[in-house]
Amino acid sequence: MIVYSSSVADFKEAVDDNKIAVNIEAAFIEKLGKRPSVSEWRSWNNSMQFMERIIRNSRVADDCGVMIEYNIPATSKRIDFVIAGQDDEQNRNFIIVELKQWEDAWSTEKEDIVKTSINGAVRETTHPSYQAWSYRQFIVDMNAAVYSQDVHAHSVAFLHNYREKNPEPLKAKQYEKTIAEAPLFLSHETKKLQDFIFKYVGKGKGMQLLYEIENGKITPSKSLVDHINALFEGNSDFVLLDEQKVAYETIVALAKKQDRKRTIIIKGGPGTGKSVISMNALGGLLRHSLNAKFIAPNSSFRNVMVEMLTKQSSRSKMRTKSLFLGSGSFVETENDQFDVLIVDEAHRLKGKGAYMYRGDNQIEDIVKSAKTSVFFIDDLQRIRPDDIGTIEEIKRIAKMRGSEVHEYSLHAQFRCAGAEGYLNWVDDVLGIQNTGNFNGWDKAFFDFRIVDSPHRLYELIKDKQANGHKARLIAGYAWDWTSPKQGNPNGQIEDVVVEEHDFRMPWNGYAIRESWAIHPDGINQVGCVHTTQGLEFDYVGVIIGNDLKYDSETGALYSDYKDYKDVTGKKGLKNDPARLNSLIKNIYKILMSRGMKGCYIYCRDQALQAYMKERLAKTTE
Repeated sequence: MIVYSSSVADFKEAVDDNKIAVNIEAAFIEKLGKRPSVSEWRSWNNSMQFMERIIRNSRVADDCGVMIEYNIPATSKRIDFVIAGQDDEQNRNFIIVELKQWEDAWSTEKEDIVKTSINGAVRETTHPSYQAWSYRQFIVDMNAAVYSQDVHAHSVAFLHNYREKNPEPLKAKQYEKTIAEAPLFLSHETKKLQDFIFKYVGKGKGMQLLYEIENGKITPSKSLVDHINALFEGNSDFVLLDEQKVAYETIVALAKKQDRKRTIIIKGGPGTGKSVISMNALGGLLRHSLNAKFIAPNSSFRNVMVEMLTKQSSRSKMRTKSLFLGSGSFVETENDQFDVLIVDEAHRLKGKGAYMYRGDNQIEDIVKSAKTSVFFIDDLQRIRPDDIGTIEEIKRIAKMRGSEVHEYSLHAQFRCAGAEGYLNWVDDVLGIQNTGNFNGWDKAFFDFRIVDSPHRLYELIKDKQANGHKARLIAGYAWDWTSPKQGNPNGQIEDVVVEEHDFRMPWNGYAIRESWAIHPDGINQVGCVHTTQGLEFDYVGVIIGNDLKYDSETGALYSDYKDYKDVTGKKGLKNDPARLNSLIKNIYKILMSRGMKGCYIYCRDQALQAYMKERLAKTTE
């Protein structure tokens, strides 16, 4: 969606009359149905004065097209400024201009990452040239009017308030490749920017091209499909087995029809391969030229999936990442805007009032927005009161929206060394559901142990990691988590404390929270359910805190409200101990099912530790 567009002639006139910010504001309200913030208005009023001088002095034709605040479909990202036209050889071109009002910046050792002052504090952010490049790449990859009509896309970053330093951190050697792809212009380089703009669009005739871009069909280009195919090829993390292949082919076959609205529900417990199927479905649907996106409520899970798939440079990650969205991204999307939306971990979808979610029901948002919506779900993995994702609720919404429901179940166990008996045992031991499973599992293939100290637990995990296995220490949310504002940006404070064993470790750090599961520093921090749900490791060590205890008189597990520290997770449950207990037990089942080869546990409540040992002793090899 283009918020504001005009010819260069009209743009210059609006700036001359000091009406440009007012005009953009009016278009913003009309197109988006809300008022811009004061900071946005000021930014338009300031930056457009600079851009008008650049455009006027570049002497481009008056019938070049200008668009301001182009909203990238299904994201909150808006491109600041685009100018379109033709060059001397009548090639059709457009230039994305990423505008920044920065005055200072600092380089970092991270690829395409810099530091600058944002909202009163120095923070890490992407290099302006990288940001401009990523926006261009999205349009080239997904807008058929661009990639199929021989339209040439360019991008630049313009920091009109920025005076060059010596040496200049934004032009450091590690950013040279990015700047070559999206040139960077500072305050003293306006003549160079003017020449760049005239070179590609100076001959005008750009209004029709803007119309085509705005109305172009959003569907993957062959270049993007080839890129995704290359990522899947030879990647053993995403190989489909047995019933996973059946589910995958079913999703693709139904989605390809596009003859009516459909909702597909794929049910499966931990380790049944839901994520393997969902990721493959994304690739398969793109290959059929369908506008498909992968949705996951948990940002940690999304980012680790991208990391596992790409394992390459930040450009590959960004290009791939545009296909992965959060579950709150569809409040304002149009009906059937997407061909297919694939939702993994659908049990974590939210309702009205959830943190930073502006809508009423994420299930309804998704079903509304796609011709075919696919939900991968496990009703027993909801962990917070605001998790509304249930099979029943999906069916209700689908019926309300006139969407045909298809339902499938996954049964085969591909995690925990295929030890379905182990997961049944966990269900029974935690009192989640009666499985009557006392027969155990093949302990030669899945290693489960109960250890007597958190130190021993950590030693086992460190040893597995040192020997080439993916291993992590994880725990229930039974300790407070010190925030970055309190001096804990990346696990500097040891929050997870077991006094009786003089054991202290930090929670997963804020700075690496979205990649903790695969980050090298992750082994020295304790993960929680929010950084592990949906993911898997070779071995996990689970600390069961005082939020879950065992009553030896009644033989029941119960939860302690004051020892459960997830404020959002226990909101409204102070007087509902049964529901609180159910959610906390779900959390521990999730944690105890993250290991493919083994799981070791330590229970802080000694009655629970004794109960677990007693139950384990009754299992057989």
